Amino acid sequence: QVHLVESGGGLVQPGGSLRLSCAASGSFFTINGMAWHRQAPGKERELVASINLGGGIDYADSVKGRFAISGDNGLKTVYLQMNSLKPGDTAVYYCNAKGYSDYIHAYDSWGQGTQVTVSS
Repeated sequence: QVHLVESGGGLVQPGGSLRLSCAASGSFFTINGMAWHRQAPGKERELVASINLGGGIDYADSVKGRFAISGDNGLKTVYLQMNSLKPGDTAVYYCNAKGYSDYIHAYDSWGQGTQVTVSS
């Protein structure tokens, strides 16, 4: 099973920056892709950015040009650099990992979330 721990959330003023980190640990065979999702109060969880082992990257339209996702060590650590933050970016940010725990069994794991608040 993969255990994900997010860090780096906090309170920031509009226009500011934050860098989120997600570290994967535990027993797994591969990490095929990692993603950041977010959920604001009263709204559904939405995909913010994703990265796969082949280097493919995708962003939600609302964050393109402002956020950047990157990974280290075969995606065992993933980062989300968030610039030009807006109040609308306020949400709990969750890390998600997909891969295989062995040759047969796939997993889809989530972290506990980290709060990002953008406010003056």
